[in-house]
Amino acid sequence: MNLNKSIRGKIGMSFIQSLIYGFPSVFWILLAVAAVASAVGFIKYVYFIGAGYGFSVAGIGLALLVVYGQYLTVFNAVQLVLLIVYGIRLGAFILLRDTRSLSYRREQTGNGTRKTIPVPVILGTWIMCALMYTTMTAPVTYRLVNRLVFGTKAGSGITAWAGAGIMAAAILLETLADYQKSAAKKTYPTHFCQTGLYRIVRCPNYFAELLFWSGLFLSGIRIYVGAVQWTIAILEYLFIIYVMFSGTKRLERHQDARYGSDPSYRAYIKKTPILIPLIPIRSLKNWKFIKP
Repeated sequence: MNLNKSIRGKIGMSFIQSLIYGFPSVFWILLAVAAVASAVGFIKYVYFIGAGYGFSVAGIGLALLVVYGQYLTVFNAVQLVLLIVYGIRLGAFILLRDTRSLSYRREQTGNGTRKTIPVPVILGTWIMCALMYTTMTAPVTYRLVNRLVFGTKAGSGITAWAGAGIMAAAILLETLADYQKSAAKKTYPTHFCQTGLYRIVRCPNYFAELLFWSGLFLSGIRIYVGAVQWTIAILEYLFIIYVMFSGTKRLERHQDARYGSDPSYRAYIKKTPILIPLIPIRSLKNWKFIKP
């Protein structure tokens, strides 16, 4: 469905109007929800960008379900359920992995905690993460807000459903990747994983993250209104891509340091793409513009 005349007329809105639609009143409610959910980082600093990330996304989905429950279309409901499932699965997996996996805890020895990081840095990270998670999920918020403001289901067509399908596939893919790696580590705790999806790509979980947020962005390309909504949606999507490549580069350095002397590992990385299946990019070490 194309945008109706009322929305087409708003595309040329003033900057103040664009700013208002870019940061609607519900945005601040969602920011508060993300701040509460990501506060798990005060237990362990890395949880700000781990478990706190997952729980914030789930919390935002739940908050939108409560605020807009009586106005939801079928597509709205599906998309919110996907956010909630994605966030709860990710947050719970990280906490369980950290508490149950001895090998993982050993790998993480030396990561920063609240005792070794200055309080201003912790507070700044908390605020920035809450803001980031709120804007990352903005396409879902904009769909709900714009539908009520402009009285339309704009964009709930083929691109929206295709995006939701990609999001669902990404959740399944990441769940499978995490399960396969956990199973492999139980059997061979000191060996790198090269079974299942890891035969196809070395970082299938990061690839699934890219897929999920790509699907979310795609689902909203026909509903953004005004320069601020478009700017937030595009910049956050580009930021997510950068974060996934950065995380992949950091993991590559860690694995090279740990397994680099293993001939089977060297053979594995020579033939297996690092992040995107079928794309013959096997290392990010020389990508200077990506900081791990």
